[in-house]
Amino acid sequence: MSFAARLTRAPIAFDADAGAEVAAEFADLAPELRGLLAGTAGCSPYLKGLMAREADWLRDALSGAPEAGIDAVLGGLEGLELDQLGPALRQAKRRVALLAGLADLGGVWALAEVTTALTRLADRAVDLGMKRLVAEEIRRGKLPGAAPGDAATAGGMVALAMGKMGAFELNYSSDIDLVCLFDETRYEGAALEARAAFIRVTRKLMALLSDLTAEGYVFRTDLRLRPDASATPVCLSMGAAELYYEGEGRTWERAAYIKARACAGDIAAGERFLATLTPFVWRRHLDFAAIRDAHDMRLRIRSHKGLHGPITLEGHDMKLGPGGIREIEFFTQTRQLIAGGRDPELRVRGTVEGLARLAGKGWVGAEEAGELTALYCAHREVEHRLQMVQDAQTHALPMAAEGFDRLARFCGAPDTRAFRIGLKARLERVAALTEDFFAPSESEALPELSEAAERIVRGWQGLPALRSTRAVEIFDRLRPAMLKRLMRAADPEAALRAFDGFLAGLPAGVQLFSLFEANPQLIDLIVDICATAPALAVYLSRNAGVLDGVIGGGFFAPWPGRAALQAELSAELARYDDYERKLDVARARAKEWHFRIGVHHLRGLIEGFEAGGQYADLAAAVVGALWEPCVAEFAAKHGAPPGRGAVVLGMGSLGAGRLHSDSDLDLIVIYDPAGVEASDGRRPLAARAYYARLTQALVTALTAQMAQGRLYEVDMRLRPSGRQGPVATSLAAFRDYQRSEAWTWEHLALTRARPLAGNPELGDEVEAFRRALLAEKSGGDGVRADVADMRARLAAAHGAPEAWDVKRGPGRLMDIELLAQMAALQAASPARGVEAQLRAGAKAGRLSDDAEAALLAAYRLCWRLRCATKLLGTRDVAGLGEGARAMLLRETDQPDVAALAARLAALCAAAARVVDAALGTEGTRDGEAGREG
Repeated sequence: MSFAARLTRAPIAFDADAGAEVAAEFADLAPELRGLLAGTAGCSPYLKGLMAREADWLRDALSGAPEAGIDAVLGGLEGLELDQLGPALRQAKRRVALLAGLADLGGVWALAEVTTALTRLADRAVDLGMKRLVAEEIRRGKLPGAAPGDAATAGGMVALAMGKMGAFELNYSSDIDLVCLFDETRYEGAALEARAAFIRVTRKLMALLSDLTAEGYVFRTDLRLRPDASATPVCLSMGAAELYYEGEGRTWERAAYIKARACAGDIAAGERFLATLTPFVWRRHLDFAAIRDAHDMRLRIRSHKGLHGPITLEGHDMKLGPGGIREIEFFTQTRQLIAGGRDPELRVRGTVEGLARLAGKGWVGAEEAGELTALYCAHREVEHRLQMVQDAQTHALPMAAEGFDRLARFCGAPDTRAFRIGLKARLERVAALTEDFFAPSESEALPELSEAAERIVRGWQGLPALRSTRAVEIFDRLRPAMLKRLMRAADPEAALRAFDGFLAGLPAGVQLFSLFEANPQLIDLIVDICATAPALAVYLSRNAGVLDGVIGGGFFAPWPGRAALQAELSAELARYDDYERKLDVARARAKEWHFRIGVHHLRGLIEGFEAGGQYADLAAAVVGALWEPCVAEFAAKHGAPPGRGAVVLGMGSLGAGRLHSDSDLDLIVIYDPAGVEASDGRRPLAARAYYARLTQALVTALTAQMAQGRLYEVDMRLRPSGRQGPVATSLAAFRDYQRSEAWTWEHLALTRARPLAGNPELGDEVEAFRRALLAEKSGGDGVRADVADMRARLAAAHGAPEAWDVKRGPGRLMDIELLAQMAALQAASPARGVEAQLRAGAKAGRLSDDAEAALLAAYRLCWRLRCATKLLGTRDVAGLGEGARAMLLRETDQPDVAALAARLAALCAAAARVVDAALGTEGTRDGEAGREG
């Protein structure tokens, strides 16, 4: 579509005579084009001059689409020699500035199209200039070891476009921010000589682009964003730059690199360098300390420029002043820094796209993001018109009424007063939307504290978390709100002691305190945990990163289930090549989900059985997600798994699908070499050794203490022959053992076996064998006697249970689980969970309905107590604090501890009688047997 057909608006000529002059000069054009040129010339002496200088070219450009015009200008630069490049680039700048300006003013292009055209010219100018200048250095023999062909990649030199250029957001009269680097690995032993050549290239490139000649200039160029600009050369090695950012990089430099882009020279080398900076720019944890850094940066800029105070239009800086463009950019970039380390989808360069991504992820409200986007585009249009008047690098609104009249007409507004009102309203709206995010809240007054509480608070001085001045400043603002909430707890001093333990366990404070300041709801959560579950507070102090999940979105959403968890974790692990990084990420995410389950349980959003299922889902998902990376890492050394591979079985409580917050994992590994004797990798292993070591690698992946802690303790004693057997068992050996050598207790354990990871077909085969074996062994006359004997021996080994021990003891968890497994075996049922196994026993006539009901009543109360006390960190129910006691009574639906104790005793006694009857041990009290995973 032609330029004229796409016109939607035009400026109003402020200088009518200038407009009329241009209209007469272009009388041959269509009226709508003539009107656009006249209105533009009547507002911009600079553009009027360009129209006169490029009149013939302009007529031709306006006859087609502006995109084609820009492409033709940029294409015309190819193949030019160095001595031709300066004049040609200046002509290209005039033409792109004129055509892009008219496309902007006529509404033919949106803001992004205008800034992209200007940025494309900058990219081409820098790239061509750099390559021609490097070629000249090579021709003169000044670049050691370089051949003429190396000029195509600028000999390893690259320019990083920073700021608006990096994001394709150049304004109409932008300077361009560049960081010039070179790949020193191409010049081993001659890096200093190469650096000297690249410094010469950089200086000549700046002159080529920035010098004002009779033809004009191309772009003003700024190199001050390079590392330690006051002390480093204009071009430095990538290695030196990387060392700087690792050791000394600051938050403003992190923000700058959000937009960084390799734009000229050796693009591939530049992209590799930017990839090395990913850990510097994008922190692993949610980085709310960046908010304060950005706020301090804003204040420094305002102080330096004298921009404090209320918004007054005269002379107001549209870029740096309150409510200006930079406010929106800081607002967007700071949120990206906060969350982008965890979510790569937020790592985008453009401000508008950044706001859209943040809104899509819930970090900014959709309405707020839409409004800021509209305000940003409106501000940028005003900025462009300010600069178009005289091609001045200015962001300041006019001081005089005449200047505002010109600006209003340039923006197409006939009424200057209405234009001013709208402009000021937009500035104030930006300030309102962004200021609260950055500005720290004022401190409240401290509440009155008891003498004991005062002693605890005084002891906070000198804690590791409060060593730095900045941590103390933030915490001082938080302290009143925290103490007020703690004092409202059921037992204030107990809650304060727990909070004291949390605070003492923190290794550092700035990041976490910044997180609290930006998300006050987390203070309520911490107080709730301290008042109810001090053990969870201690865990939290050692694993504060789990709080990221609370505010990262979805913390209070419905439970996703095992399949979704495993898919999400697998996808995240796939982003990383380093195996140890995968293990650390798995630990971080698993801890977040583990914490979420505990918080939901603590707050009554779920009860103990839901929590048990969720803990089991999480464990199964973690094992499933880690298996493939573990196999891949092992296979890289020893070759692919020989034969059909292996399957990982969850046993015990994991297989039954019910864990508590402190459960270990019962696992066994079964493999099928399918006749293959050994692997075929660089370091081949015999099949048996291969799978044994692969199993050990999986156990290490789950249990190793790393930077993010460990995942789970693993128990493999349920494998054939227990500790004496190999850690991985072949399918043939597993079948033979289960059929001819296994004890009854091993068949009982098999009732809860569940495939978690590995070859799905092999898993199906193992499951089919499990079912067949249960049917085969179900009629054995000795099952009941074996179970009774086992129960008696284990009871003797453990001794009399404590009053609140719901795991061991007659009629308690292990007792009921053992009977349930026996019922499933005798009924040849594939059921794994306690309830389903008892139901299978009842259907098979092994249990009466009343017996089943008695067992289930005791089991349910015991499990709720077990799951809750594990979360609370103690089974000493009598010694629980008020908040923890309330949680436990809510969970068990009892009015007080005495009633709970009586209910527990009665139900367990009834269940014990059922177990005695089922095992033929009435009249004895031999205890119980079995084991929990």
